Amino acid sequence: MHRLLDEHLEKLKTRILKMCSLVDEQFQLAVKAVEEENLEIAKLVIGRDAKVDKYDLKIEKICQKIFALSQPVAMDLRMIMSSMTLNTDLERIGDISVNIVENILLIKKKPEFYNRTKLPEMFSVTKEMLKNSIDAYINGNAELAKKVIISDDKVDKLNEENHSILKEIMKENPDNIEPAVALLVISRELERIADHSTNIAEDVFFIVEAQLIKHQYEKYIFGEEESEEDTD
Repeated sequence: MHRLLDEHLEKLKTRILKMCSLVDEQFQLAVKAVEEENLEIAKLVIGRDAKVDKYDLKIEKICQKIFALSQPVAMDLRMIMSSMTLNTDLERIGDISVNIVENILLIKKKPEFYNRTKLPEMFSVTKEMLKNSIDAYINGNAELAKKVIISDDKVDKLNEENHSILKEIMKENPDNIEPAVALLVISRELERIADHSTNIAEDVFFIVEAQLIKHQYEKYIFGEEESEEDTD
């Protein structure tokens, strides 16, 4: 039974690694499609989404098989549980990458006011967050996971700034409305990818440190205890 569990866990790890690689590449291509105004790459991202969905199902099935045929405990159990949530986050990042390229296909090219937005910086920070969250998961690196979690606030602020900037740009000229709305959507999608990357980083803590840290960053990341008022 133990040998069978080890075999299933090895297969799960292999599929998770493949899913990580697929989704990271999907997002990298989506960023490239926008930055280079490359509509062929945008179409490639959409065409490859089915492959991501296929691995999503494969991972779900192997997790179900492990629970049905064995009784994992301790770190193995945490790894399987986190693999299921990681898989969900990765699948959604794949979907979001498609949403991003659909918006560049809609407007064909970046508008002249693109560089007035915070999107170039958002792309850079979000790419790093996703890469670091995947690396943290693969290597069981809780410190790198902390870096991802801390970066999430920066993306949230950039997204808020984008909304203010693009609203003003829309007021300047009615012709700006359609491309500005497309950029607003892309900004919001980048914020969502940052959230999913943060979820993956939280899973790393759960696996490595056996700590659930959702909504408890002050305690586990910054070393600050919650006050009684905060818990009322």
